[in-house]
Amino acid sequence: MDTKDTDNDLMRQMREGKVSAFQLLYKRHQGAIYRYALMRCGRTALAADVVQDVFMGLLSKSFNYNASLGSLQNFLFGVARNLLLKQEYAESRHLPLPANGEEEEEEVLQCEASDLSEAVFSQQRTKQVQQAIAMLRPHYRDVVILYELQELSYAEIAVICSIDIGTVRSRLSRARAAMLDYCKKLDWNPESEAIRIKTGTEV
Repeated sequence: MDTKDTDNDLMRQMREGKVSAFQLLYKRHQGAIYRYALMRCGRTALAADVVQDVFMGLLSKSFNYNASLGSLQNFLFGVARNLLLKQEYAESRHLPLPANGEEEEEEVLQCEASDLSEAVFSQQRTKQVQQAIAMLRPHYRDVVILYELQELSYAEIAVICSIDIGTVRSRLSRARAAMLDYCKKLDWNPESEAIRIKTGTEV
């Protein structure tokens, strides 16, 4: 088997009974799915269980992947998300997000939060970022992880989360603002870092 085989090639081979094809698919995608699940739930044991359920479901054909609807990895993200939806944390553990505002207010918020978010994710402050993400409500957590950490497009996230692109943009904007607010509460203010990144100078 050629390790350069596409995911669709490997899926076909797996369905023909080739265990090595499944093993290669697992090797390719396990890391990304685990990182998503871990950031989504914050629990290593649950993240590992989700990964196992995702790939066992793929192997047993419990999850019906259709290549015409998108990439295998995005499909696996969607399966992992659905499994995690059954394991939501109590609502009280999540940081309340701003209520829906007027269109003009949303545009200002998105512009401001976008620059600041670059600073939040550019620095090696893994603990703070994980804490900030964990405090978001699950549907906001999804878009942040998939966009900022997995670097998926708005369109891909919309498919995975079964929402439209406008909702992806809105949730991402509001999640960024909530994360910034939470970071400030931890006495970590990335505003000056955002200015430094934008201008290339120390402040």
